[in-house]
Amino acid sequence: MTPLLLQIPVTEAVADSVATVSQDLGVLKNLTVDDLINRLAKDIVEFAIHFAIAFLVFYIGKFIIKRIYNVTGSILANRRVETSLSTFILSLVRIVLYFILLITVIGILGINTSSFIALFASAGVAIGMALSGTLQNFAGGVLILLLKPYKIGDYIEAQGFAGTVTEIQIFSTLISTPDNKSINIPNGSLSTGSINNWSLRPYRRVQWDVGISYGDDYDIAASALMAILDSEPLIIRPGVEKTDKDEADRLDAEAEAAEKSDMEAGGKKGGWLKRVIEHQKEKMHERNIRQEAAVNSIVKSPVANPSVAISALADSSVNLVVRAWVRTGDYWTVYNRVIERIYKELPKSGVSFPFPQLDVHVVDMPRQSGPQA
Repeated sequence: MTPLLLQIPVTEAVADSVATVSQDLGVLKNLTVDDLINRLAKDIVEFAIHFAIAFLVFYIGKFIIKRIYNVTGSILANRRVETSLSTFILSLVRIVLYFILLITVIGILGINTSSFIALFASAGVAIGMALSGTLQNFAGGVLILLLKPYKIGDYIEAQGFAGTVTEIQIFSTLISTPDNKSINIPNGSLSTGSINNWSLRPYRRVQWDVGISYGDDYDIAASALMAILDSEPLIIRPGVEKTDKDEADRLDAEAEAAEKSDMEAGGKKGGWLKRVIEHQKEKMHERNIRQEAAVNSIVKSPVANPSVAISALADSSVNLVVRAWVRTGDYWTVYNRVIERIYKELPKSGVSFPFPQLDVHVVDMPRQSGPQA
């Protein structure tokens, strides 16, 4: 019977290693004590030299990595890259550079780096197979940081949850719901699923569904509803808030007064107060341009202005749809305030809210005469 050890397949690398060790042992057997001591001393000196070089390279490499890290951070800060993305990039740069430095130091010490690279590769394959879901979340986090479908502070709705994004991590995204629950959603599902980002647009349309009774005057109901919308200050009315002209005129007057004051005081034209006011004017102008562009984009919509219309003739009511545009941050404030006013003020105009009802008609059927006993 063949021994069990002989049945184990021997790879070429293992065979070469065994042959090399056997050859070295054979050489050592032929050496004298003096030759062995000289060889050991020579090897120790060579190792000390390589160790000193590796030590020097390691600290020089650390200095270079730190410089590259700082330069990269400065570039990302100057380009105003988002904090979450810049943190991820800096961490990735540091890990990659330290890995290269480690391989370089190991090579200087005389250790075969190919075996380490093969070891890391095999370990990476094993870890990748074991953590396939985690790697999917990692890839999803990279896509989210690069494509930016949402950012910290946005109100999103995804995977059956809705809330404000508080933190974008590498593997997951943390959101806070309106009732102060912290929900951790994996980035893999977010990168491949549908995301509703309510904060992406500056304006949202609010809709109220109101039912009135059959027989009520529609014109009276529509006028009462429009009066409620017209008296709501947070509802957008195209053409009203395109620019802050009064504020710009006030800043112009202050700039002229500051320049006149500087000239009368003998100062140079355009003192520090004027520069501050001019800076505020530029910021106001940029904001007005963005605001006007946003409002003009809504004006092109057929439902830009507040409107009331009949949406359906239901079984027990005539359903009216009421629509208006508001700023995204004012959505729930306007919705709750207007629906409360509809409930309180609409019945005062003679319009009633119907209950579900069913009409039953009783028909008197004639009796059939039959044979009497």
